[in-house]
Formats: sequence, C-alpha cells, structure tokens
Amino acid sequence: MPRGDALWYAGQDRVELRTEQACAPGAGDVCVAARFSGISRGTERLIFSGRVPASEYQRMRCPHQAGDFPFPVKYGYALVGEVEQGPASLMGKSVFLLHPHQRKMCVPAGNVHVIPEGVPLKRAALAANIETALNVTWDSGAAPGDKVLVVGGGVLGLLTAAIIAGIPGTTVTVADVDPTRAPIAAKLGAAFTLPDAAPRDQDIVIHTSSTAAGLQVALASAGTEARVVEASWYGDKDVAVPLGEAFHARRLQLISSQVGAVPPARRARWTTARRMASALSLLRDSRFDALITGEIAFDDAVTEVPKVLSGGSAGLMTVLRYT
Repeated sequence: MPRGDALWYAGQDRVELRTEQACAPGAGDVCVAARFSGISRGTERLIFSGRVPASEYQRMRCPHQAGDFPFPVKYGYALVGEVEQGPASLMGKSVFLLHPHQRKMCVPAGNVHVIPEGVPLKRAALAANIETALNVTWDSGAAPGDKVLVVGGGVLGLLTAAIIAGIPGTTVTVADVDPTRAPIAAKLGAAFTLPDAAPRDQDIVIHTSSTAAGLQVALASAGTEARVVEASWYGDKDVAVPLGEAFHARRLQLISSQVGAVPPARRARWTTARRMASALSLLRDSRFDALITGEIAFDDAVTEVPKVLSGGSAGLMTVLRYT
C-alpha cells in the first residue's frame, strides 16, 4: 500500500506535513503521483489565517478535502501528476486534478483531466486559475472592440486580461498597486496603470483585488450602463461598496462571478469537464510561465508555505515541487 504525505492547515498560521495511508485503487480508480501543486494565495491565505466564514464551511470544501474548517484541514485544488496505476488508457498520462497538496492519491478516473501536449507540468498548475478566468470572461460578456479594465494584477486578474486581450479589437488595461506587474501585463497583451490613473468610461470592469479600495476604483471606472464583474473572494471581511454618488444615475451593473457553475448562457452545452479541457488547452501559451514566480520543495513546505501566505509576501503563483 503506497503512503502519501499531505499538507494540512493545522491551526491558525500553522501547517504540518502528515503521513497518510493512501487508498489502493479500486475499479475505475487511478493512482496519481504528484509532480507539482499550485498554492492559491487568495483562498489558502484565508484558510491559513482562519478567516473562512462559518456560513461558507460547506461551500468552501474542495474535492478530496479531509478535516473540517476552521482547523485542521487538508486543502488545495491545483495538483499535477502522473498516473501510476489505473486503466490502460490513462497509464503514464500527465493529468491535472482538483486535490489537496499530497504526494500520492487514488481517485476516480473521472476526476483527472489529461494535460494536452505542449503544456509543461509546472505551467499546468495554473489550470484551476485559468478555468476561473475563462468563467469570468464569459460572465463579463466581453466582445470585440470593448474597452476593458481589470482591477487587480494577481494571477486571476492577469489570466483574465490575457484571455480578453485575445479578442480582436479589445483594449485591456490592468490596474494594480504593484508596478512590477507592468511588464507581465505587457507580455500578456494588456496596458498597465496604477489605480489612481485607471482609465474611465470603460465598457467592462473586472475586479479581482479583494480590496474595498479596488472595488471603488472598479465602480468609478465603469462607463454608463457598463458591467462591473466582482470576481474577488473576501472571506469573512466586511466590504464597503460605494453605491452612492452616480452609481444609480449611470445605471451600472454589478454582478458576481465564481467558478462553481458554468454561466447560464453556456450551461446547456458546456460541462465543467469541457470547460476544464478548454482551460488546459489555453495553457499552451508559454507567456503564462511568467505567472509562476516561486517554487518550494514539498519537504520544505512547513517552513516555506507560511512565508508565501503571509500578508506581506510578494509574487504570483508559487508551486510545490514533489520528488
């Protein structure tokens, strides 16, 4: 029976590596050996600091999670590995799956998504993020010729900007407080600005910064009857939403977006599996390597993951490397 070490959020601001008995594959299962897993700074920082609201304990559960919020909990949803046991059609395949950080795991074969040729394993750790960015793009309704502002130059914001910048005729700007994001935005086809200089009269504004200040910039930058897409996750924070002044006069649309469901306009034809396959194919673009700015050996996770999830840490996606 294989054994797999897993990362657990054991208490506030504390992680542990625990040795677990991995299940043997049953009929229709695959056994996957991890190669990389991506750390979601936004979501996992909330878990690490114990800020998941009690009302969201069930909705926040990830596939194959163990434990319960607030602590201890085994969490994560961006794992890349190779199939070591299972159906012949999947043997030896590189796959992505929504699974906590763990060396080896046995899951139903339907839970893994084959990584297409041309997508390196490390880059494939962005799959969950770009799947969300694809959903946000659909929710935004972005179309050729639109002026689009993305407030928040983190992984989700930059991936969303890149997808929309690929629509002919669009003008995409990323606003962020960190000027070091400017060259990455440029590489992805978007202009860059600090929030104070964000362009106004935008057709679509997408907010991903998870800050009240960012939401204020987003609403102020939207043109008359424009759509503002709120893609941030705030956890248990109360957020002041500036709905006074000209909000009503400009007839703004403020909508939420999240990856839990395919948008209604596509739901009859798009399964989540089809959406994930499309997201993985988008990762053939080597420009997205710029979004992976850190790598940690899994054995060093106890000391290094808290540094990544601390409030003042810099960088975009950090991956755990399994050997």
